Amino acid sequence: MATFRLRSLLGLHKWRPKLLVCSASHFSPFRSYSSLNDTSLFGRIGFIGLGNMGSRMADNLIKAGYNLAVHDINHNVMKMFSDKGALTEDSPLKVAETSDVVITMLPSSNHVLDVYTGQNGLLSGGNPLRPWLFIDSSTIDPQTSRKVSADVCNCSLIHKRDGWKTPAMLDAPVSGGVLAAESGALTFMVGGTEEAYTAAKPLFLSMGKNSIYCGGSGNGATAKICNNLAMAISMLGVSEAFALGQSLGIAASTLTKIFNSSSARCWSSDTYNPVPGVMDGVPSSRNYIGGFASKLMAKDLNLAAASAKEIRLKCPLTSQAEKIFTELCNNGHEAKDFSGVFRYYYSGKDEQ
Repeated sequence: MATFRLRSLLGLHKWRPKLLVCSASHFSPFRSYSSLNDTSLFGRIGFIGLGNMGSRMADNLIKAGYNLAVHDINHNVMKMFSDKGALTEDSPLKVAETSDVVITMLPSSNHVLDVYTGQNGLLSGGNPLRPWLFIDSSTIDPQTSRKVSADVCNCSLIHKRDGWKTPAMLDAPVSGGVLAAESGALTFMVGGTEEAYTAAKPLFLSMGKNSIYCGGSGNGATAKICNNLAMAISMLGVSEAFALGQSLGIAASTLTKIFNSSSARCWSSDTYNPVPGVMDGVPSSRNYIGGFASKLMAKDLNLAAASAKEIRLKCPLTSQAEKIFTELCNNGHEAKDFSGVFRYYYSGKDEQ
């Protein structure tokens, strides 16, 4: 039977997860990926955190035919989802009591801890739990992801799901921003057991175009902060080069042609150019409105710097990037797209 196909494969290869909070022995086989395309097999999906990203992700789940229960502190967005047929709950605990799978998309590590383990949190009802799978798509530090995963995996289930003895937890932050969230083109970076990842893959592909398994618990969070660290440093390098080139008399459009046909080519030059007037459809063409806010980049760089400090890894570019984006925010540009570093930091224009 398809249900037992993965057991045979895992048994043959004697797969063992690395850096996992939940032991693979806690899980039993589940239906194959193809059979899980049936939305009814997931039951009700709980979704907590309906901000710019979460609201669009939840929207795509509804469009895919999933039955949702939602919670957010914003009553207007709750009303909007109620009008779309979603069940609205007044606390994370109520979401857990009415859902089989719970997805969270929250601003920070503290919010994640509060929603999972705080008063009226997802786990505050005690054992056993109804949800068999928790997915956190917030961008937070790996240590918090692993702590929450351990708390989840120490619980039991009210209803055993194909023999699963404990609920599973995946950290699954995303890349792509608001536009990709709206169009269902996100990329998920996923940490946790490979079994849980395989089971959750249809959910990821209902909200995005790609998902990448990164290994054990916390590895999805690690991948996300490393990706954003590289993106920030790349944007700073491109912006600095444009600022220098223009100051020395060469047009940004000319430099862009040179960069994009030579070794300087990168996402920050050919897809997300920071210089106004060079490229259509990017934040720099609309006064740096929309996109990825500088305050979020500063937050992610802080996570990267803290993680590097914890393992005593020298990361001088991380420290400098964090300093620059923090300064950008302190000067009143925290809501501007992070590519605004070209105008508000390198070009010396302090308008808002």
